[in-house]
Amino acid sequence: MKLTHDWLGPLELPDNARRIVSLAPNVTETLFALGLGERVVGRSAFCYRPAATLSLPVVSSYTRVRWELLESLQPDLVLISTGVQRELLFELHRRGLPVFPVPLPQSPYGILENIAVLGALLGVSEAATGLCARLNERYQALHRALPPRRVYLEFDLGGPITAGRGSYVDEALRHLGLQNIFAEHPQSYFQPDLAEVVRREPALVIYEPKPHRSRPLEKAQRLLAERGWKYPLVVTGGDELAHYGPLFFEYLEALVGQIRGLAF
Repeated sequence: MKLTHDWLGPLELPDNARRIVSLAPNVTETLFALGLGERVVGRSAFCYRPAATLSLPVVSSYTRVRWELLESLQPDLVLISTGVQRELLFELHRRGLPVFPVPLPQSPYGILENIAVLGALLGVSEAATGLCARLNERYQALHRALPPRRVYLEFDLGGPITAGRGSYVDEALRHLGLQNIFAEHPQSYFQPDLAEVVRREPALVIYEPKPHRSRPLEKAQRLLAERGWKYPLVVTGGDELAHYGPLFFEYLEALVGQIRGLAF
């Protein structure tokens, strides 16, 4: 397949890649959702969805690669995301590996776009179109599913990170009917001033812990108490709103259910 990428220029990739290394969790999940799991021969340490990926060799962290292992797998396609993986993308390309970067979406529709692009790249466009249609139907069913409450969203990424204008998470909250208190902030993801959070008077805090943490609700409640915050709190399962694979839409449904269950 011949194509031109905005960053890498002209690319010529296999028409029917059979040995794929995926270094991005959203891509790995998408490949399995499209029925291509048997083609995946390597993954990153952060690719753990679905469970079948756990038996695959771990080729990389998010930004560092075990080069000898990668080369031994003889991939005919390496898939990666953009964003923080940008420098790794250029290194893979410099080494002559057949690499294709899947962009960071700026809205949930970008998640669907990425699925369609991967379907075309791998010769399974019919499956990709069907998956996009089903996910879009679920997403549309969530339109204005919640009252317009002001919300503060916090990711635990070794410190508080929130989402502003131009992020797919901000757009998803708006789609649900919620009002992100930092919706007008001119940066997609940033470390917030916690005093400013208080000044903006959220009616709800959505907290996303690191994945696989024990008792995340109790720990989030303790964190808010330490800050002197008494806002209603919803805690995700970890790496849910920060994950932009097909499961993102299921996680949104779960978030709606949790918020509806709160007593305001």
